[in-house]
Amino acid sequence: MNKPNITHQQLRDALKRVVAEQNGGFALNMWATLVDRDGKVQLVVFSGANRGEQWFGSRLISAQKAYTANAFSLPALALSTANLYTATQPSGSLYGLQHSNPVDATQAYAGEASDFGTECDPLVGRRIGGVNVFGGGLPLYDESGALVGALGVSGDSSAADHNIAWKLRHALGLDYVPSGVSPTGDDNIVYDIQNGVSAGGWGHPTTTPEATAIAQALPQTHPVRKKA
Repeated sequence: MNKPNITHQQLRDALKRVVAEQNGGFALNMWATLVDRDGKVQLVVFSGANRGEQWFGSRLISAQKAYTANAFSLPALALSTANLYTATQPSGSLYGLQHSNPVDATQAYAGEASDFGTECDPLVGRRIGGVNVFGGGLPLYDESGALVGALGVSGDSSAADHNIAWKLRHALGLDYVPSGVSPTGDDNIVYDIQNGVSAGGWGHPTTTPEATAIAQALPQTHPVRKKA
């Protein structure tokens, strides 16, 4: 089983640093979840001073995003949750994907709320499932190029979520991305929807001009790494 070699404190510290930057959203606090290659939750953290400073519902969404990015990426092809938006719309090539792999509610809602986001978060060690098809989920690749799981972040606009996830993955050093469907050959969010149609079939809706500009610059400001 492959899994990301990251500690709870490392993930929380990195998330807090990234959230403090300009990301094109509402500047809200965030949840982040890491899953291993088997789809089991390894870590859940939040960026605020306490668990009440993030959207409560975004904890599970972050876990769903991580599960999705892991479940639909491969050692040779990375797909972000943002890449799945157009394909899963009615008449899209992957329509219905969002209804597969449903969340296991007995796992997702287990435990005490006081443990959410701590090292003993009730999600840790569980495979909750769920398919999310907007920005914020990214597969994780280590320096050898191995797919070791995925990251999901949630708590702001979908576009800002993607930007934060991308920066966070870069900060963790787990962005040795082999290839992807974006114009830059990675798993960056694609903004090519015009009049409701995505030119390449992988497009995602825009939010703010700032979020769009940040995302389009990510391959230069936070470039994916190449394995040795």
